[in-house]
Amino acid sequence: MDIGDSPLLPDSILYEIFLYLDHVDVLSVGLVCRQWHAVARDEFLWKELFYRYYRVSREVPRHPAAVSWYEDFQRLYDTIPCVEVQTLTEHNDQVLHLSFSHTGYLFASCSKDCTVKIWNNELAISLLHSSNMRLYNWSYTQFSQFNSDDTLLLVSGVFVGPRNSSSGEIAVISLDNFTLLSRVRNKPYDVFGCWLNETNLISGNLHRIGNITSCSVLWLNNAFQGIESENVNVVKRLFKIQNLNASTIRTVMVADCSRYDAPDLLLDYKEQLAAAAAPYQVFDLGSDSEEEEAKPKQKMMAEPVAQASPDGGSGTAEDGLQQFLDDILEGRVMPVMSESELETKVAELLARNRTKPPELNQLPTEASNKKKYLIFTTGCLTYSPHQIGIKQILPHQMTTAGPVLGEERRSDEFFDSLDHVIDIHGHIIGMGLSPDHRYLYVNSRSWPRDCVISDPMQPPPIAEEIDLHVFDLKTMKEVKRALRSHRAYTPNDECFFIFLDVSRDFVASGAEDHHGYIWDRHYNICLAKLQHDDVVNSVAFSPTEQELLLTASDDTTIKVWRSPRIVRIHHARKPKPRKLLFSWLMNQQS
Repeated sequence: MDIGDSPLLPDSILYEIFLYLDHVDVLSVGLVCRQWHAVARDEFLWKELFYRYYRVSREVPRHPAAVSWYEDFQRLYDTIPCVEVQTLTEHNDQVLHLSFSHTGYLFASCSKDCTVKIWNNELAISLLHSSNMRLYNWSYTQFSQFNSDDTLLLVSGVFVGPRNSSSGEIAVISLDNFTLLSRVRNKPYDVFGCWLNETNLISGNLHRIGNITSCSVLWLNNAFQGIESENVNVVKRLFKIQNLNASTIRTVMVADCSRYDAPDLLLDYKEQLAAAAAPYQVFDLGSDSEEEEAKPKQKMMAEPVAQASPDGGSGTAEDGLQQFLDDILEGRVMPVMSESELETKVAELLARNRTKPPELNQLPTEASNKKKYLIFTTGCLTYSPHQIGIKQILPHQMTTAGPVLGEERRSDEFFDSLDHVIDIHGHIIGMGLSPDHRYLYVNSRSWPRDCVISDPMQPPPIAEEIDLHVFDLKTMKEVKRALRSHRAYTPNDECFFIFLDVSRDFVASGAEDHHGYIWDRHYNICLAKLQHDDVVNSVAFSPTEQELLLTASDDTTIKVWRSPRIVRIHHARKPKPRKLLFSWLMNQQS
């Protein structure tokens, strides 16, 4: 058979080929089987078939962990969690978020029905516990996260305050007896919150400074503050960051750089080849090597310079503000600024000499593998989140021990600068880290090209297509091309979060088109669409078994998906070759 002259193989034929080659002793069943034994080891044939069937560019090398093209073809065809095996219907309203424990034995779900449910992840998944947060004046639960040793569960939700005002709150639940240990204010509610370590979590607060100017304060909280002694610090201010043009900090997460020493998957193809040739390779976030400095800066990267004056000089903030006001009075500022533009300019000038410089490179080299970075969405042009802020967390900031709360407040005159800023040029609606924390995956809906924002309260229209970007946190640069298979339809002012998740080989996301999607991280191709009856809000891979995926939807269900391979194993059934396969093989011989 000449593969160059053959059409794409039908799915049914491919599937039978895999079953046949997996379960038949091809050396003992005659001429046809001997021929297919050779075919299974024909690298050229399977390479051609791979590129044609999956429409992958020929510049893309084989997956670094694959032994052969046949094995990689089989991996993509037979190990994708695309077979629905169970539907969980215990929620009675929209299911918003899913999260697995680190061991994979448990997972949690949050919903508009205001419950957080904890499930046993067994062959047949079952409900273990349900907590109703309406008892604490919550409107709904929206996010959860297990701490690193799976003893505590962080649950984030929307709290209904006086006069029906909405704010956020974080609750900590013990997984030993499901008791509520503490509750922490979290404003705005879409900060969500996250664990920094086993016993400390990060929350947010928002302070208005002007009509469109504010500051976000990020707090480190002790999970046991409700039972700790009054002589022990249970809360400590972490960072205070100025917000301009009605923006706020949201969606905080922590990247642990110690995982970089053994990356799960290198997405840069040239780096893959170099890593394969080297005996070992150690990665360091934010490396200042001469090679990286020589590379051109990417367009989306911006290094904040909080102390720079508007005219490039080095005068004080007071001098700059006075000069700016004089320019206004004498008509030298043209065109005339709107009220919001004027407020933003004055806020920038006032904060210039009150912002601490970035604290990168203050740690000794041997401590670089202990770095942690706080990652969050922010903005500078409008209220919609269009930038990713990255701030290093220093070792002394990783505990609530230290100055008491009153002493910590003495430094309120300072804002903290950001170490890195990534501009997405669109509305960010989801973020997720790869298991090794090296790559940041970002769902966004792009703005029109060359759009101009004149009013921060009127952001540009956003695309229906969702772009899935990938950023290498080692180089702070975008890698791969943006994936675009899923869609969203709500306008800018109603846009909501769609949670994605990343496994060793795959990335998955929900969408408003009633589907979940799965892509291969190495080949950058869409592999499966998972059907629901409404918006898919969240997806979650098992951290120990990437052939198990959960999807949560507005249709009130959680669906459980497993790969065809796992389904066959669980059914303990060895399929036999079908006549269709043999008839197709014989036709190819004739």
